[in-house]
Amino acid sequence: MEKLELERRKKTIIDLISDPQYKPLKIKELSMLLDVPNDERDELEEILEALITEGKIIRTKRGKFVKPETLNLITGTFEGHANGYGFVVIEEQENDIFIPNENTNGALHKDIVLIRVTSEPKGKRKEGEVVQILERGITEVIGTFDKSSNFGFVISDNTKIFKDIFISRSHDKGAVSGHKVVVKLTDYGNTRRNPEGKIQEIIGHINDPGTDITSIVRGFDLPVEFPKKVMDEVDSIPSEVQEKERQTRLDIRHLQTVTIDGEDAKDLDDAITISKNDNGYTLGVHIADVTHYVKENSPLDKEALKRATSVYLVDRVIPMLPHKLSNGICSLNANEDRLALSCFMDIDSKGNVYDHKIAETLINVDRRMTYTAVKEILENNDADTIKEYEELVPMFEDMEKLAAILRGKRKKRGSIDFDFPESKIILNDQGEPIDIKAYDRNVATKIIEEFMLLANETIAEDYHWQEIPFVYRTHEIPDPEKIQKLAQFIYNFGYHIKSHKEDVHPKEIQKLLTDIEGKAEEPIISRLALRSMKQARYTVSNDGHFGLSTQYYTHFTSPIRRYPDLQIHRIIKQNINGELSEGKISYYSRILPEVTKQCSEYERRAEEAERETNKLKKVEYMSQYIGEEFEGVISSVTRWGLYVELPNTVEGLVHVTALDDDYYIFDESKYLFIGERTNKIYRIGDVVKVILTGVDKIQKNIDFEMVD
Repeated sequence: MEKLELERRKKTIIDLISDPQYKPLKIKELSMLLDVPNDERDELEEILEALITEGKIIRTKRGKFVKPETLNLITGTFEGHANGYGFVVIEEQENDIFIPNENTNGALHKDIVLIRVTSEPKGKRKEGEVVQILERGITEVIGTFDKSSNFGFVISDNTKIFKDIFISRSHDKGAVSGHKVVVKLTDYGNTRRNPEGKIQEIIGHINDPGTDITSIVRGFDLPVEFPKKVMDEVDSIPSEVQEKERQTRLDIRHLQTVTIDGEDAKDLDDAITISKNDNGYTLGVHIADVTHYVKENSPLDKEALKRATSVYLVDRVIPMLPHKLSNGICSLNANEDRLALSCFMDIDSKGNVYDHKIAETLINVDRRMTYTAVKEILENNDADTIKEYEELVPMFEDMEKLAAILRGKRKKRGSIDFDFPESKIILNDQGEPIDIKAYDRNVATKIIEEFMLLANETIAEDYHWQEIPFVYRTHEIPDPEKIQKLAQFIYNFGYHIKSHKEDVHPKEIQKLLTDIEGKAEEPIISRLALRSMKQARYTVSNDGHFGLSTQYYTHFTSPIRRYPDLQIHRIIKQNINGELSEGKISYYSRILPEVTKQCSEYERRAEEAERETNKLKKVEYMSQYIGEEFEGVISSVTRWGLYVELPNTVEGLVHVTALDDDYYIFDESKYLFIGERTNKIYRIGDVVKVILTGVDKIQKNIDFEMVD
């Protein structure tokens, strides 16, 4: 049956079941209403089973079919938690529903479930219970094998799968304790019994170099190897720009051009030119023309969409595009002709873009600069570095001046900057962590940040007003409840947030961050402000970017590593070349909603994988310091304890049971613990001294205790 016909029949069935003139219908009654012959009854049953799996209908104990809403049931995805409870995420609903341990009824992480809401406490999230598991979300689990004499268990790497998986001796494939394995689930268990499975593959021992990261890669189902048909296509792509390609481009090889990236960056997808004009500056942001090589609907394009993003793990990069493209012909390497899509912006002395032009260009980068070298020139005035790049120094000085103007304008309109330190984990050749540092955000990184932001805004505004199907980067207004909680909390410190009709302007958050700068309460308030924000995502509608305080924003500047950028490059090029026909517009209107949804989901997956590898290496690094004392800042307060962050960004837990000098009461509204007898207070932002008491490499936990 064709997909369109199947969907039509599904809709007809749902309409009948929803029709108030009929009582709940059995399959016999549905057959009569649909005029289904007996020999096609099996086909009807298959469609009904599919609708049940999708959560569109349910079958009662009496064999009648009804919509879940009829019985006040809701369909959603179960998100497990290490402590045994979970949350059900409802599509197109912002707030999830809490499911206590005793109400999960055997549901596991990622299961599609039917739930009933059991309570709606005021000011808190709803609570519910799982009524039925419609579809199992996970068939394979990656974890660590623990062998007993006649059986074994696999402890999942994903802590959201909170039950160990029983492995019989006949299904352990010879694994020993400490092996990282892939387990196929054969029985999902229930509330009283653990799931069961059989080992499909032994990845390696936990002590073998690289096994730990490979397990995370497998656990997140990240595609590593490129299919043969993709590599065959890549082999046909030339390694140099062809003569005929040069002839059709705006040739800007005469312009002084640089890239500025980290020392270890290999996929260089943005270059800069800058010059002064009568009114201010002309800034050129030149982005690798990836779509020239990645043709629409080719195997290479389909694989890029399937990956959606490059994934930057602590010891490796899993690229969206094969290396021949990402590090070769698409990378804007110095002293090599490259094809680019350029955005030239004329900017006045106040930072306003009063004119711009988008063009397909031919560029040649003069120097491959690093953030460190530009910092040495502009911040440290290092004589040797200045001499080495003497011909480029005036260019960098112009960049610094323009970036400062742009930053000032952005701040004035209310753009928010959360400046939390990021980790840079340094590994040796065996993949072992030998140092952890806070990532250096300096004058050079800020210059590139401002220029990329401006190009993204300029492109987004242009295409918004052209009313062409497009991909935008959207950051929605925060949830009013979270802002209200933040406002209540900061009131204790003498700060206020103004809001209008439950909406808050980003200027209010920015003003708050400015007011607390350098104060003792800065860490706690800035963290809570960040937690009140929503996650940015890709959308087909231009809904604005709250954090940047702009109505227009997209992602244009990284097509080597992000599919949304590549997608809009394709639209831009067809538009400027007069190739965006009605058929193409209709085509993009149809495919972009799914593209944006998938790219947003896979971006989350990449972020989680990156976070997990960082946590793993931090635990491994700290294992050598057990028993030693550290000074840190309380970064989070929960009912189960205090999280303490060290200056190198490592975070560990002081469990509430380790606060043994008093009985401590958790005050959820003020994010603190207070001693019942001593009145001693622990709150976010407090500087404390802790002792490292233990680490757990499997669960990726770090345990601290307070120093008396």
